[in-house]
Amino acid sequence: MRRRSLLAAVPLLTALPALAHPPRQPDNAESQSIIEEMKVFRDKVAKAVGNKDFPTLRSIYADAFTHTHGSGKIDNKDARIVAAMAGEPMIENARATDLSYRVFAGPTVIVTGKSAILNVKEQKTYDFRWVAVYVTGRDGWLLAVSQATRLPA
Repeated sequence: MRRRSLLAAVPLLTALPALAHPPRQPDNAESQSIIEEMKVFRDKVAKAVGNKDFPTLRSIYADAFTHTHGSGKIDNKDARIVAAMAGEPMIENARATDLSYRVFAGPTVIVTGKSAILNVKEQKTYDFRWVAVYVTGRDGWLLAVSQATRLPA
């Protein structure tokens, strides 16, 4: 009899997360504070890429990170770190213009920008519009996903 009453409670227990409140959207003051944090984090990322700082690179990319190149090629976390360690041109440390920060619940921050990136094979620089999504992890900010699109000449 006791087993039956426990089984009857399972649907109620699985429904509890649905009853929880969704994350709250940060207000303007919180958003500005988060944007300032993000600027500091992006500087940390750029320095880690430029200095080929392997331990920091391992800690800043989310485990499920992906980067989609302008060519359509997709890198995972390990491939992106290998590219950084090889000194390949990357949006992570390229000079950026047209920066835009959007803060969402979580918090999650979407950053868009424009950067000139050297194509090593062609030895020619192209302009790219890019997007990067940053999420909060257990130990702070993580770069979760990025994508770069080459702009027409």
